[in-house]
Amino acid sequence: MGETAVDLSGHIEATPISVDSKVSQFQRLFHVPTEIPDFKELIKQSSQKVRPWMEFLNTGNFKTAPSVPRTAKRIKKNIEYFYGNYIFVSLGLVIYCLITSPLILLALAGSFYINRYVNRCYESKNLKLFGLEVSKNQRFLVVGMLTMPILYLVGVHAAIFWVLGASFMVIMLHAAFYNIEAVNPSPETEALFGEEV
Repeated sequence: MGETAVDLSGHIEATPISVDSKVSQFQRLFHVPTEIPDFKELIKQSSQKVRPWMEFLNTGNFKTAPSVPRTAKRIKKNIEYFYGNYIFVSLGLVIYCLITSPLILLALAGSFYINRYVNRCYESKNLKLFGLEVSKNQRFLVVGMLTMPILYLVGVHAAIFWVLGASFMVIMLHAAFYNIEAVNPSPETEALFGEEV
């Protein structure tokens, strides 16, 4: 067999993709906030976006999607529509985890009490450790570091991963099977899903 020569010359211009464009695409897709809100502010914002619970829990609206791409679009639309409800479902799972794990609750209460005690005692005067002055933020850090082994022993790490896994499963199952097209018909939904279901 003879050798074949292939001409591979040419000019390719690669357009670099910046990290900012990837972040902005992700933020446009899921409406990710740029700053982490305060916990009270998050609850206030979420409670304003809560849809009626009877609509959220209506079992008559649970149906399987006809295809996988349609399921992905349904999940995205449901997460946008029921965002506040999903936040409260996750908070409910956190509360359930704390109530059913008294050692974790006791360890967290002890940590908060020690933090409050240290800050109250040294509010007007500075705390000195090993001859060094400790600021308020450093006090929080020291108390946190001292309580980490106790929190690890009582199983906080397992509780955190349980809450994350349970929240993810509950939210994804609800978002995948809840027929948002029937509940919230809009031109955007019809354009997104094509024909009516």
